[in-house]
Amino acid sequence: MSEAGRVPSPAAPPEVAAAAPDDRKGKEPEREKLPPIVSAGAGATAGLDRGSKGQISTFSSFISTVNQKKEAAENRSSPTHLVFPNIKNVRDLPPICLDVRQKQRISTEASSSEMKAPVLPEPVLPNQPKTIKDFQEDTEKAKLSGDWKAVHDFYLTTFDCFPELNAAFKKDATTSFNTIEDSGINAKFVNAVYDALLNTPQDIQKTVLKGIINSLLREWKGPRTKDDLRAYFILLQNPQFNNTSTYVIYAHLLRQIATLVEADHHFLVHWFKKLSQKRFKQLVERLLQFISLRLFPAKPEEFPPITKCSWWIPSASKVLSLLNTANSLVHPPLIPYTDFYNSTLDHIDLMEEYHTWQSFGNSHRFSFCQYPFVISIAAKKIIIQRDSEQQMISIARQSLVDKVSRRQRPDMNMLFLNMKVRRTHLVSDSLDELTRKRADLKKKLKVTFVGEAGLDMGGLTKEWFLLLIRQIFHPDYGMFTYHKDSHCHWFSSFKCDNYSEFRLVGILMGLAVYNSITLDIRFPPCCYKKLLSPPIIPSDQNTPVGICSVTTDDLCQIMPELAHGLSELLSYEGNVEEDFYSTFQVFQEEFGIIKSYNLKPGGDKIPVTNQNRKEYVQLYVDFLLNKSIYKQFAAFYYGFHSVCASNALMLLRPEEVEILVCGSPELDMHALQRSTQYDGYAKTDLTIRYFWDVVLGFPLDLQKKLLHFTTGSDRVPVGGMADLNFKISKNETSTNWLPVAHTCFNQLCLPPYKSKKDLKQKLIIGISNSEGFGLE
Repeated sequence: MSEAGRVPSPAAPPEVAAAAPDDRKGKEPEREKLPPIVSAGAGATAGLDRGSKGQISTFSSFISTVNQKKEAAENRSSPTHLVFPNIKNVRDLPPICLDVRQKQRISTEASSSEMKAPVLPEPVLPNQPKTIKDFQEDTEKAKLSGDWKAVHDFYLTTFDCFPELNAAFKKDATTSFNTIEDSGINAKFVNAVYDALLNTPQDIQKTVLKGIINSLLREWKGPRTKDDLRAYFILLQNPQFNNTSTYVIYAHLLRQIATLVEADHHFLVHWFKKLSQKRFKQLVERLLQFISLRLFPAKPEEFPPITKCSWWIPSASKVLSLLNTANSLVHPPLIPYTDFYNSTLDHIDLMEEYHTWQSFGNSHRFSFCQYPFVISIAAKKIIIQRDSEQQMISIARQSLVDKVSRRQRPDMNMLFLNMKVRRTHLVSDSLDELTRKRADLKKKLKVTFVGEAGLDMGGLTKEWFLLLIRQIFHPDYGMFTYHKDSHCHWFSSFKCDNYSEFRLVGILMGLAVYNSITLDIRFPPCCYKKLLSPPIIPSDQNTPVGICSVTTDDLCQIMPELAHGLSELLSYEGNVEEDFYSTFQVFQEEFGIIKSYNLKPGGDKIPVTNQNRKEYVQLYVDFLLNKSIYKQFAAFYYGFHSVCASNALMLLRPEEVEILVCGSPELDMHALQRSTQYDGYAKTDLTIRYFWDVVLGFPLDLQKKLLHFTTGSDRVPVGGMADLNFKISKNETSTNWLPVAHTCFNQLCLPPYKSKKDLKQKLIIGISNSEGFGLE
């Protein structure tokens, strides 16, 4: 199936994912059951009546209508009417889940016959002659005259029911528009109507909400039509739902959208991606606010009791997942993936969410971990750290029990991963130690340099990482190739007998994540995508690992010139076969010897033509980023996952793994100034004031050099600048000396310079020429 049109399902941990298909078969009918509107409707009455008089506060006139419709619906005996289960039995919506490790999606274009909803004949729409120009003229006249009758009648008619919504906003009432590429909606008209709505009198706004309630209470018979989907699509954009007094109605709209069949979701996803960035962002922000205020309401009495509306948050999360999928289908995305983060979740019990997800997975028990895109990287780091701490404690406790059971004296060293290495044999000693102590990798790391006194309070561990990474990534070492154009390292494709050192690099990255160390590593983004392919080591050892779908965009992040050349080949208008004279064969230099590789069987005899050039480019990129380095990357993959074997990795995007390993590139020097500690100086001292005046005035590249000079990396930990524990110490030496940095402790030793000019000059010299000196 195509990757492009797929809709994500909530994440499921491995131990429960296998059972999910059977569970779904037995519980599928329940998916169509919805919580009763009336139970929350009663809460709606209270919540809306309590609102301020200037807003939608007096709904008694139509709440009685709601109750009447509900009673009528309950009394019907038709076998086709919608069943509403008791609210007590509906804790939340069942996640429509597949195993996230396999990144299962279902392509709209390639949906199987049983997956696709049948295309139903669209009903004849009412006649709605009003145009956007007519509406704008009526609105302007109403503002001038104070007579809003024409505008009121338009809103009353348009929002009365789904057919009227389609009649008003469909570009052509006689056309079906049954495609995912075109919703058939006049977006400019919808925007104009909604932009004007909040500036109309209160009775018009109440009229719109009454119409929406009537539409949502409609008795559904059979599958939804495309006109119904269009109506949902239009209603979801209503700005009235920013107001908490409308949340009960909003929740029921979200519930109905969330419980649509999968094929209907695909249509909505592709329609969402056609929205403008502004409107798309508004939808996301509205849903995030809805979740936040349901979790932590400013006025709890505004909403029904949580026990009666536990489906609110699962419904909103499911709709958010549709928007998240739509965003990922657009290149570049409409909004950054970080705009889906809900920082409110940083303040809930994340480990309870994680354990719920681990225990119940695809069952009806909701957890935010099923929708990891809403969990911030800071929150995910907390989950990973606490999960790793629990694993460390568990392994250390087991070591202690084993020692006691053998009647041996317990030793505190058994609680740690103790590394003893010689500086002169750093790589070989580290490899030997990590291989020998493979069972201890999840214990807290402590490093000792042989022949040197001192306890590891964190500084020696960081120094070990810094020195080891610097040595392994040195070009002379031959493991990685540095590409100057992209400023990143990539795996050497040279064949060798032993790939254990690549495993060592993977272990180092895993240990860095577990021990909260930021590494100065420059891998391209596709490296982290491969590292999560799959995010959990497969049980079958014959299953390939580290293989992912790659494109010229991925290649461009490593070898931009080559990627540009391949793109030129794809767009070349002449005769490719005659002008390029290439075959499905590539050449690589290995230790001075040119070697050839066929991209497909008999590739040296297959010419590249205008017809097969796409296949050639795809095979070439796959060869460079997957096949030619498979053994090297597989060793690296297994090394990383031997330390980070946690279901928490399934919550991460590739970009988030990179941030956990290398830190964030976003610098906030004002935050660093606020969190800096001083030794020998006070923050009011003249030298310190000079220092911050200079640093805050630096361009970004010099600020990065300063950070690299003092911490060994120009990136910021996930927790922000405060997590650096940056310290400025007074260096009682001549002011002719340059500043000195202790990178292992994130410490800058600054002489008491007498002038800002002198400080700036010495600081720039120090941070710009730090390789080889000034580092301790």
